[in-house]
Formats: sequence, structure tokens, C-alpha cells
Amino acid sequence: MYHEFDLDDIDTKAKPPVEEPDRQYYFIAKCREWVRAFKQRYGRLPESYVLNMGCQMNARDSEKLTAILEQAGFLQAKTEEADFVIYNTCTVRENANNKVYGHLGLLNAYKKKNPHMKIALCGCMMQEPTAVSTIKHRYSFVDLVFGTHNIYKFAELLDSSLHSDTMVVDVWEDTDRIVEELPAKRKYRFKSGVNIMFGCNNFCSYCIVPYVRGRERSRKPEEILKEIRFLAADGVKEVMLLGQNVNSYGKNLTDPLTFAQLLEKVEQIDGIERIRFMTSHPKDLSDDLIEAMRRSKKICNHLHLPLQSGSSRILNLMNRRYDKEHYLNLVDRIRKAVPDLAITTDIIVGFPGETEEDFLETMDVVKKVRFDSAFTFLYSKRTGTPAASMDEQIPEHIAKERFDRLLREVQAIAAQKADCLTGRTLPVLAEEINRQDASLLTGRLTNNSVVHFAGTKEMIGTIQQVYLKESRGFYYIGSLQ
Repeated sequence: MYHEFDLDDIDTKAKPPVEEPDRQYYFIAKCREWVRAFKQRYGRLPESYVLNMGCQMNARDSEKLTAILEQAGFLQAKTEEADFVIYNTCTVRENANNKVYGHLGLLNAYKKKNPHMKIALCGCMMQEPTAVSTIKHRYSFVDLVFGTHNIYKFAELLDSSLHSDTMVVDVWEDTDRIVEELPAKRKYRFKSGVNIMFGCNNFCSYCIVPYVRGRERSRKPEEILKEIRFLAADGVKEVMLLGQNVNSYGKNLTDPLTFAQLLEKVEQIDGIERIRFMTSHPKDLSDDLIEAMRRSKKICNHLHLPLQSGSSRILNLMNRRYDKEHYLNLVDRIRKAVPDLAITTDIIVGFPGETEEDFLETMDVVKKVRFDSAFTFLYSKRTGTPAASMDEQIPEHIAKERFDRLLREVQAIAAQKADCLTGRTLPVLAEEINRQDASLLTGRLTNNSVVHFAGTKEMIGTIQQVYLKESRGFYYIGSLQ
């Protein structure tokens, strides 16, 4: 938390402040009063459980939800059998919505055993009117519903819900507000995500994100840098700058600043040793950004550059606003500037109208670029997007056969690329004790590859020189040097 408040000094009998984030700290103090009353009644502190179901931006928001509950006095529960449960939802694919409904069925059973239990839903799924309508009519036991645009109001909404016997619903269609100076409980003490912008202006024909996250809004650079300086002072060595399309950062600022210029300013902050960012849209990746990556001593050796399809015809149907030649030319310029850069990607198979020839164009790009890894997806209709109503939906068996071919090619190339680093000694940020073998640590190379190596818990959060003895496809086995 880089906006310091003493919650004990807040007068909760006074009117709540108008300005943010002061207003939210006032309501955190109000929630603490409810927690004290709960303890008097039940002889224990209430427990809360936060489940993140979405992307890295959702994960960062969930850290804030967790910290607000903690500052209000809630203990963290290990399971969903808690007194307050909140799901930070995703809606990129319809099965993400179905997952939420499945979880709610479980929570209904818990709530019948624990009537004072409170259940909250927030995030992207709650920006869909049909989803909210379903919650109201089929899951009336839910206590609080809010979306992406007013997630900063969580403390205020939590206070309302704790004192209400009916469902509290507060979903905004859009906003120009950005409030980030709120407490956050980081998963890792030595690395953190930093939101630099919100929303998306691209409207890819298959994607629901612009409809639920809104139009692009960039944070002021001085606020971003202030947060990162605080994180560095708090022991953070690695930051990940987050946005739906970081390459278009700064375009809506009163005093425009490019993403490359922002990176150069972050580079100058003492204590920060690694800088990551995602996601990059190929149509907006500038020569200035490539040059910034070439010069940088801190930007990690990894770029996630979604391809989606190698067919220019399909890319046009997807409204991606680049073609195959542009993508290949861009990769060529990047690789010339940063030869050992790891490039990862996203690919959709079976988009409406995709022919075998279109698919082979995708395979051609995969072979030419030689991605270090790829997230591959079978296209599925997303209600509310233009692609869902397109003609020539691809039969499942054809899409699956193409998907399997693509996956084999991607994995074979990734294994070959990984083998190239075997035998080298490289810096690894030790992140945690290995979950399968407590004698090992798990960390990451600057190219984002996972490495397991023998070490002690005191090394967690430090950068160690590790000899990569063996590549096992998705990770390396290493030893300290």
C-alpha cells in the first residue's frame, strides 16, 4: 500500500469522504466495525476466500480484494467454506461462465449450512447483462454483484452488503475513473503486476473484452512510476506492466507518452531488476519499442505476441488489422534487434470460414517464426461477438484434427528451442519451493522458462546463477553455480 492510512484514526461517525481513495479507506474502517461485532457474536474472526478466475489483470485486482478484506479484519480461509467468498470472474469464453455457475451450486450448499455466509461476484462476467440477469433469477442467494469498472469501490460495496439482507448489484456500463492507490496483498513479495491501462479499442471479431472492459484508458505515468518506486522500496525486483494492449499506452493522455518512453522511465528506477509486460498487439508494436528493448538492461528476454492466425484472409475476418506479411516482417525486425528473444504467441484454430489452405498458412508462420511456446485454442462461439453469427462455422472434428496437428508442431519446435539453452549458466529468479519436491526451488529465466534446482528457502526472491543441466520440454533441471 503506497497511500498510507491509519484506519484507527478514521472517524466512521463522520460522513464518508468524496475523494478517492480516501473514501474506500473510510469504508474499510467501517467494515472493521462489522468484523468486531461478528467476533463478539461468534467468538472468532470471520474468514474470507478470494478466487481469481481470470487473466493477469484480474489477478492484480484479486490481490487488492484480498488486502481489503484482510485490512477489514477477515482471516484468509483455505477453502470456499468461508464466511465471505468472492469470485473475480472471467468471460473470455462461455465455459468460463459455466464454471462460475458450477461453483455457485457448491456455495449454495455451503450457505445452507452457514446462513450468515456472504457470496460476492465481480469481474468481467458481471459486465454481461444476461449473466447478471441469470444470477438474479437463478442464484438469488448471491449477496453482492459488481463489475470491472467500479472494482475500486469494493470496500464500500462490501460494507453495503454486510449490512443488507438483499442482493446488492452495482454494475457500471463504462467509466473514465482510474483508482489504483488501494492496498494489495501480493502473491510474491519480490514481484508484482502493475496496471498501466484498462480497456481495449480493437474489437477483434471473436473477443468480448472491449464490451466488458470498456474503451482504452491509460494511467498517468507519474502514478505508475510512483507505484513502482514504492514496490521497489518494498523489495520487489520484477514488475509486469499490464494492459489489454500495452503497445497503445498513452494515446488518450492529456500529455501523450508512448509505451517505449514509459519503459525507459521504469528502467531508471533503482531496485527493479526485471521488467515484463503484456499483452502486445502486433499492429501497434513500434520501432521505438523494439529499440527500447534492444537497449534495455532490465526488460526481460520475452515477448508475448499473439498471432491468432497465419492466414491474411482470416486475420481480416478477425479484424486484427495486420496480415501475415506484417507479422513476419515484425518478427524479423524484432529478432534482428534482440537475437535471443523468446517469442510466445496465441493461436486460434477453426475460426469461422477457415479452410485447409488458411490453416496451412498458420502452420507456415509457426515454422518460420519458431515460437518458444504457444497457447493454442479451438475456436468456440462467444455470444455477443460478431464472429458468433458468422457463416461457415467449422465442424468440431475438422477443427480438432487441425488443432492436434498444430499442437504437435508447436511442441516439437518448442522442445528444439529449449534444447538450445541446455548447458548454459543463466540467471534465475527463485520464486518458490517446488510443489512436488521440497528439496528443490522453482524459478524463471528472463525468457519466462521454468527452472527447478536444488536450493534453500532463503534464496526465494533472489536471482541465482543456475546451470541448465537438462531440458524436459516445458521446464529445465538445473544446479546452482
